[in-house]
Amino acid sequence: MARVFTPILALLLVLATTHAAVVRQFPPFERQQHQLIENPNQRAAERVDEGTYRLPNNTEPVEYNIDLTTNVHDGTTAFQGTVTITLKVLETSSVIVVHARQLEILEATIRKSDAAESTAVALDVAEDKEREFLHLSVKDLTFAEDTTWLVTIKYSGNLRLDNGGFYRSSYTDETGATKYLATTQFESTDARHAFPCYDEPAKRAIFTITIHHDPSYNAISNMPVDAAKSSPGVTAFQPTVKMPSYLVAFIVSEFVSSEGELNGLPQRVFSRKGTEHEQEWALTTGMLVEKRLSGYFGVPFALPKLDQAAIPDFAAGAMENWGLATYREEYLLYNVENSTTNTQTNIATIEAHEDAHMWFGDLVAIEWWSYLWLKEGFATLFENLAVDLAYPEWDIFQTFHTGSYQSAMISDGNPSVRPMTYYVEKPSDISLLYDSIAYAKAGSVLDMWRHALTNTVFQRGLHNYLVKNAYSAANETDLFDAIALAARELNYEVPALVEDMMSSWTRQGGLPLLTVERNYNDGSFTVKQEQYTNNKDAKGDKTWYVPVNYAVQSNPDFRRTEATHYLHKDQNLSISDAALKSGEWLILNKQSTGYYRINYDTHNWQLISHGLADRPHKIHPRNRAQLIDDAYRFATSGRLSHFVLLQLLTYLPQETQYAPWSTANSVISVFNRYLSADEAYENFQFYVAALVSEQFDKFGVNDQNGEQHLVKFTRNAVINVACLAGLKSCLDETNAKLQALIAHGTPIEPNLQTPVYCNGLKQADDKTFDFVYDKLMHSNNQAERRLLISALGCAQNEKQLEKYVSSSIDMNNQLRTQERYTLLTPTYSRGSVGLNVCIDFLLKNWQAYAQLNAGFGGVNPLYSDILGMSSYVVNDSQKAKLQELIDAVKDSEFVPATLQASVDTNVEANMAWLASNRGPIISWVTSFRNGSPALTASLLAMALCFIVAMLF
Repeated sequence: MARVFTPILALLLVLATTHAAVVRQFPPFERQQHQLIENPNQRAAERVDEGTYRLPNNTEPVEYNIDLTTNVHDGTTAFQGTVTITLKVLETSSVIVVHARQLEILEATIRKSDAAESTAVALDVAEDKEREFLHLSVKDLTFAEDTTWLVTIKYSGNLRLDNGGFYRSSYTDETGATKYLATTQFESTDARHAFPCYDEPAKRAIFTITIHHDPSYNAISNMPVDAAKSSPGVTAFQPTVKMPSYLVAFIVSEFVSSEGELNGLPQRVFSRKGTEHEQEWALTTGMLVEKRLSGYFGVPFALPKLDQAAIPDFAAGAMENWGLATYREEYLLYNVENSTTNTQTNIATIEAHEDAHMWFGDLVAIEWWSYLWLKEGFATLFENLAVDLAYPEWDIFQTFHTGSYQSAMISDGNPSVRPMTYYVEKPSDISLLYDSIAYAKAGSVLDMWRHALTNTVFQRGLHNYLVKNAYSAANETDLFDAIALAARELNYEVPALVEDMMSSWTRQGGLPLLTVERNYNDGSFTVKQEQYTNNKDAKGDKTWYVPVNYAVQSNPDFRRTEATHYLHKDQNLSISDAALKSGEWLILNKQSTGYYRINYDTHNWQLISHGLADRPHKIHPRNRAQLIDDAYRFATSGRLSHFVLLQLLTYLPQETQYAPWSTANSVISVFNRYLSADEAYENFQFYVAALVSEQFDKFGVNDQNGEQHLVKFTRNAVINVACLAGLKSCLDETNAKLQALIAHGTPIEPNLQTPVYCNGLKQADDKTFDFVYDKLMHSNNQAERRLLISALGCAQNEKQLEKYVSSSIDMNNQLRTQERYTLLTPTYSRGSVGLNVCIDFLLKNWQAYAQLNAGFGGVNPLYSDILGMSSYVVNDSQKAKLQELIDAVKDSEFVPATLQASVDTNVEANMAWLASNRGPIISWVTSFRNGSPALTASLLAMALCFIVAMLF
């Protein structure tokens, strides 16, 4: 360290006299979105607002008897169905209203359920296609309150081809033959495509399902097969418990399965033939995770079996159908020989996410989609907590921190961001709720309260919530009441009403910024709160109940994360008994479990930097990561000198943990995006090389057996930074692995494939590029295909990239439907060469590209990619080139009228970032490289001040 960072210390005052410019907002390519797990594709088209989209509450379903017939075995999309709905009349009515979409109603009748010989009467059917209602009535007949009726509807429909509702999927088997299957994806409003129903989350009922299919196929659903009622070609299922319609699922296929049992619960994993050997990890992890969850909640799994199924074509990442969860293949199938640790981790966390839903969302439904966070937030939390309980050696919360926690803060820094609880009605608006607020923020806020109130109180509160609301629907107040009850039961004192505390986070958007001011004379400090916004000039007046704790250099104990103090909504906090020594650092928010940003006075930031450089292991890895992230956000928004950030990063040669390196990788990559074409770029690379060289030498580019789980992830982050810095050893060694694969068939270690392919392709000749391209086209491994799609965009040769992006519209190649619109993003996001290639490609082919199928109700890929490309425009020539494309497409039906304004906003934000940040960063790294003697003397004097302060 001394050898590398003596010149760094000599430069730390460069920015001390530099005024930090204000950036209006963070550039758009930094606005990370949470990788959603169940994300019904957004419906781009707005609907006409003609009355409510909610069903009337005059009737409610009691039971459904569903009979379906499909010949999907030969690819036929037509299906036939009959549904009999037992319903109860709650208010005297003349009309019964249910949902239906894209169904042809052939016949509808009604009869009383309690009359032994009642005659079925034909119903008049009026369709409201806008709101997807069926109005059912009989002339001169009124349905009296508290009566029960049987409505029978015969209908026909077609399996959709956009991965939504009741849809057809396909795959190529081991012989090269195309195989078809029929499967479902109903969340949030697509059950109505498979059968007329009360398609709202609180409308629970019992479902009895029978499916007619070719005898060579099998069928599975939420419940076990009813053997007595089944026969070859007819599969009947046992009745479900009371459940919402969107959780119903069925699959008709030739799938094969593995099975096991733990905790008294049979579990199976289904997938296409030939992948049986890849089911074991999901099966064993699923059994272990379910045991950990049921044990944590103190509530057993409610159904007699639990299945997981891997679907070849699946728009969502996974779906929590009760008793039959469905997944993309890459999120369920694990090959011991060639799958990565990342795939292994994804399977575990996503499976835990879906299993958590079996309690949060399934056992206890949400009253309405306004409370989407009440199931997705818990699933996000427990995808990590359940895995932590099952595999504590993984230290999974480091990945939670750099994923959910940090990405939520970026989205939540928008001054107009929506709150967690947010009312909408239209299906198109409901789909927009599946965002980082419902997932990442909600999971982070819930984790904050788990720590602040103690895990004991939180765990007891969740037990209370699940027991009281089982087989029903709940809202946020039910959760608050359950946690408040737990606090009383355990005699745990809280500083205010639990509802007031927690609702300050759920009913308003945004997050707090805590500003800490120390009194270095008496050892006290004060904390004040305000709303944090990415643009510091966008002032907000929101306040929260904020749980606080802290660690100090003389007692660096980060283990106990319970809140020791609270900021009440309208109060600042003064801690007069801290007795801090003037020369020791102070860090609030132990393990960064509280969901807020923290800014310190400049001297404390300097003390923290010194502490990191001296003994970084004394500060928790999550705190180290968040110090980097906060310092970056503050520096690039004008709240903190760039000097502080760049000084802070100089401890990285001693860093060995994933969360700090992942965060540093993100910060350095953003800087690189803007500065890669700068005339002083070599100075920036020199600085980055100084930060990463020591750890690159330690981690290397070879996978090692027996390493701790996160080491695999950390190595990739270090390799990325090292190759970005232009370290010759990094570029040579990664390229050598790729060439060894091509020349000798030497396999690349699975965990190193991402950096090896990407960095190797940056230097690739046509032979190398074609090898990787052909590997993508012929791979049957979905996780590998996703990796290769991303890697091919790393190429920096125009002709190679032209071939790659053009393959998106070549319908004769082996790309899958859901892959075609994913090729441009990894290309234009990897540098100016790829950006220009993508713009040129769309200038010539925008009509064909706009015809690609973006999934059920999806946003047109032409629009999303133009908007995405605007996020990477950093100079006038790129701006002019993109404008040419916008002018060509802006009057077409494929893009909204807001395209120009949205693009302008993104480009202006990027230009503002450069204007505010380029100067101080380049000045600092240039001085760092030159090693200014004057600054060396100044910083040595500052270091001596630190030492003297620590002695007294």
